[in-house]
Amino acid sequence: MKICVVGAGSLGSTIGGVLAQSGHQVTLLKQSQKSVDEILTNGLTLNESGQDQNIKVNAITASDITQYGVADLVIVLVKSFDTFKAMTAAKGLVGESTVVLSLQNGLGHEDILADIVGRSHVIAGKTYVGGVMQSNTYINSGVKGKHTIIGELDGRLTERVTQIATAFEAAGLITKVSSNIMGTIWDKLLVNVATGAISGVTGLTYGDLYQIPEVGNVAMKAVQEAINVAKANGIQLSMENPEAAWLLAKEGLSNDFKTSMLQSIERNAPTEIDFINGAVVRWGEKVSIETPYNCTLVACVKGIEARISQQANNKH
Repeated sequence: MKICVVGAGSLGSTIGGVLAQSGHQVTLLKQSQKSVDEILTNGLTLNESGQDQNIKVNAITASDITQYGVADLVIVLVKSFDTFKAMTAAKGLVGESTVVLSLQNGLGHEDILADIVGRSHVIAGKTYVGGVMQSNTYINSGVKGKHTIIGELDGRLTERVTQIATAFEAAGLITKVSSNIMGTIWDKLLVNVATGAISGVTGLTYGDLYQIPEVGNVAMKAVQEAINVAKANGIQLSMENPEAAWLLAKEGLSNDFKTSMLQSIERNAPTEIDFINGAVVRWGEKVSIETPYNCTLVACVKGIEARISQQANNKH
């Protein structure tokens, strides 16, 4: 397959690298020409469990898309808030039979992508594959034993989804096709709702977060709201007890682990709040369900983002 990864950071490079290694024509869409040049010169090195593997992979910037032409599969892994801008710039990758697969965090990108390329092109998924970027060309990757789930937005089991899953499997990415991908997305969302915003607001790592009963209480109230909203929207969840999501969130993670929302705040970077707790609020409004806990967490994180932005402006 001719595959282009839009948002080739640590995770995009890991998945792209593994697919390239198994024989697919993979191109990483990067923001800077410097990154492109480094990848074209040195290849991509994936380090899995201390073993280095150097992989030859193509790379381009958005200005090269016309020359590149259309892809069979576009994998979208940009940060949620960059979805519109990145996919609008990459629209030239999408031809008549191109599939656009979002493996992003949170909920709502599938609608943004559908508005840009047409809903019939879009499929969605969740992946537990990991990656930490050491440099533009060197990634500590976590692929072994990590699952990826993909599916059509309407739950149909189509040939194109099966083909993509088969290609992923052959590359060593454990991949399942789901007839309830929106349920899968919501299941992962519940876990993010449980700890993301509350850890970002308090600045606490997982070890401390779970020691404070009041924190657990608020987290589970926010998750309960998300469960109520999902059910009212006809979503089939695999868990209906908020405590299950709260406990699942810390499973297998060290006490000093920081949620991605806290990491973003500490880097003075925008968070994905609009696609996590914010998604619960929006979907709640559609079915007239109030979500006071999620509304409050969204307001607190937005307040922190505004303060960070003001401090940055004051420095200039």
